[in-house]
Formats: sequence, structure tokens, C-alpha cells
Amino acid sequence: MRGPLWHALARALVVWGLCGAAALAQAQEATVKRATALRAAPGDQSASLGELAPASAVARTGERQGSWVKVRTAQGTAGWVHMFDLGAQPAAAAGNSTAGGLRSLGGLFGGGSTTTATSTVGIRGLSAEDIANAQPNPAAVQEAEKMRLSADQARQFAGSAALHARSIEPLPEPPRPASTTPAATPDATYAN
Repeated sequence: MRGPLWHALARALVVWGLCGAAALAQAQEATVKRATALRAAPGDQSASLGELAPASAVARTGERQGSWVKVRTAQGTAGWVHMFDLGAQPAAAAGNSTAGGLRSLGGLFGGGSTTTATSTVGIRGLSAEDIANAQPNPAAVQEAEKMRLSADQARQFAGSAALHARSIEPLPEPPRPASTTPAATPDATYAN
């Protein structure tokens, strides 16, 4: 015995499923956060296929190697970008389609509140291959050095942000492992 309420619920679930599928497809869209090179292969040493401007839209292909993500540009060029150079799809593009539909659908079930999509990026760790292929990057070290602050600059920032110094006790030193090799004695003799 299926009544009108069951049919309405079934229709709502179908609509919700369609909206979810559209949202999943849009989840592959990303924005370039800062000017970066589109690389032929994962890695800074790989050949550049061209420059990507900040705020340009790309589509993730789903492939990833270490911290590198394969993307496709609006012109159809596929290449690799470091994951930290990518951000979520622009809010203006995300807000005008599926996200608005999902918020409206949520209101049907008494949610009534709006939510904001959030994306996070992380690196799971380095594989043995990543470590074996690691190369020093002196230019990156120089860029990091440019961002270094003096102790006075750090105190000034902390004061402007209403941060206060706190003394924290250091953790106790962990016990050292017991030695498994016998200690050499002064009267030990060695065979030649």
C-alpha cells in the first residue's frame, strides 16, 4: 500500500540523487590559486606545457601521483599541477547551480539552514619512490627565507593579533633503549 506520501518521498529522493550526481561532477572542477606551470609529468623538473593564470578554471582528471594532480584546461590541454596550487571551484560558479538546489532540497526536510561547501587537501605521506626521486629545490628554500621574520617582527604581529606569550613545560625525555650489544671490556683479546 503506497500512498501519496511515499510517492512524494520517492520523487524527492530521485531529485536529490540527481542533484548529488551533478554536485559530484562539479566537485572535479578546481581553480588555480596562483600562477603556475602546467607540467607534462608530475614534478618541478618536468617540461612546462604553458602557464596557468591565477583564478583560471581547470578540471581534475582523477589521476594523482604524490602531491601532483592531473588536470585539463578549458582549452583541453591535460597536464600536472601541484595540489597546493589548486583551490575549490569559484564560489560564484558553485553557488548558481547545484549547491543552490541542494540547499533548497534541504529546506524541504526541515533543515532550513544554508551550508557552505568545504574542501581540504592533504598529503598522505611519501612513498619509497617519492623519497628515492626527491631532489633539492634551492629556489624554494630562498622563497621560504624571504618570509622569515625577526623575533621583534613576530612580537609585533603577536601584539597586533592580541596573542599572549605562555610558558609551556617541555615534555620529559623518553627513556633510552637498553643496549643489546655487550660492552667491550679492556682485557678482551682479538684473534688475528
